[in-house]
Amino acid sequence: MPAFATRPVAGIALLLATVLTALSGRYGFHRDELYFLVAADHLAWGYVDQPPLTPLLVKISTTIFGSTPMGLRVLSTITSALTVAVVALMAREFGNDRRGQVFAALCAALSGFLMGVGHLASTATYDLLAWMVIALLAIKLLRTGGRWWPALGLAVGVALENKYLVVLPLGALLVAVLVLGPRQVLRSWWLPAGIGVALVIAAPNLIWQATNGWPQLTVAGGISEDDGTENRIMFVPLQLLQISPFLVPIWVAGFLRLWRLPTLRWARPVALAYPLLCVVVLALGGKSYYALPLVLVLLAAGAQPTIDWISRSRSRRTTLSVGLVLTALTSALFTLPVVPTSSVNIVIPVNKEQGEQVGWPELAEAVSAAWQTIPADQRPQATLFAGNYGQAGALLKYGPSHGLPITYSGHMSFYDFGRPADTQTGPVLLVEQQRTPEYERHFSNCHQVATFDNTLNVDNEEQGAAIVLCSAPTVLWSTLWPNVRRYY
Repeated sequence: MPAFATRPVAGIALLLATVLTALSGRYGFHRDELYFLVAADHLAWGYVDQPPLTPLLVKISTTIFGSTPMGLRVLSTITSALTVAVVALMAREFGNDRRGQVFAALCAALSGFLMGVGHLASTATYDLLAWMVIALLAIKLLRTGGRWWPALGLAVGVALENKYLVVLPLGALLVAVLVLGPRQVLRSWWLPAGIGVALVIAAPNLIWQATNGWPQLTVAGGISEDDGTENRIMFVPLQLLQISPFLVPIWVAGFLRLWRLPTLRWARPVALAYPLLCVVVLALGGKSYYALPLVLVLLAAGAQPTIDWISRSRSRRTTLSVGLVLTALTSALFTLPVVPTSSVNIVIPVNKEQGEQVGWPELAEAVSAAWQTIPADQRPQATLFAGNYGQAGALLKYGPSHGLPITYSGHMSFYDFGRPADTQTGPVLLVEQQRTPEYERHFSNCHQVATFDNTLNVDNEEQGAAIVLCSAPTVLWSTLWPNVRRYY
């Protein structure tokens, strides 16, 4: 095995962490982060749309570093820096020399996907590191034999406590090993030990899901039904764009290297796993980023042939340098908060998550103005109800400073965080992305009292949201509550 390029790889990881930290306080919380903040105050073994690890990490990060965008994202920054190091370790497993390892780490650090998930606290952030660790251990398993199964089981168990998507690459890799070998790793007695470790760690959330009727399957089905067609249409373009179009030749070279090089014949299942995973994600109508972690594995494999290629010509080195600069610039532009908030619309068509970090305090202010229109004697019995978890999280975060009461919602696990008391028989102030009878039919005499404007002309999901005042619920909240549950 080549020596590991510890210092330069650590330097690249530290540089990425520095950039992410410097920009982590710009804009504001993402809608998902606002949801995680509330979930962190209701820690449980599971939620309808996710396992418990991300809310737990959010709780740890905000407790130590503060409940601010910067404090929330400290662990995300550390996670992304570690991901860079793991990519370099994978490159070493493929036989990359020190230059190849450093180049693999650099490509990972500059990729749009890693920058994007590193900037936010999200399930995808921690999931990416988990996938990389699992891939590293799987590569070691294929190269050396079955003694890595318990470690692999440990990584899989932790990953399952964060997101169930890990079963997709594992399934793809298993099929690839059955087709191409080396099949002897599946005959090791370490395999059941690894499975046992994974199940023990994942058991608390699996039990929670089972006892609650597997709500996460309902959520996944709803996402596929709503967005499946669009996800399939955009899958291939986003595979090329989300890492970086300038890095495509490198990961393609990695695929070809693993597939063709006799000395890496043992790694051919790693190459085959990527197209297999793409087929599965397309069939399920899943999001394009579900397959992107395996592209980073191919980048690790493609770093060495790229370094060998440029060593033959100064013009090739120039071409690669220009490509890396363009990768850094475009990745930062589209995934990090580098443009003024007034210019976010420039990047939203490519990365809508940028816009979802803007306008939440302004939403609380607008809702507060509408709340004040309710007669003072009726407000103690009035209810504030939000249509989605982003709105609810924002109003809980920023609402108290504007005199708003507790916000309720039936969206995702907000349904389980609490419902209004039956004594709240007064008016209902309803916040909706757009007016719909889905909620309004449960209340009487509804009329729109305001239309939300974030004042920055940012075209995100909440721009133009309807703030609707209804006179009262038609039945007691305890009777009404099951009818407002929404999984997607």
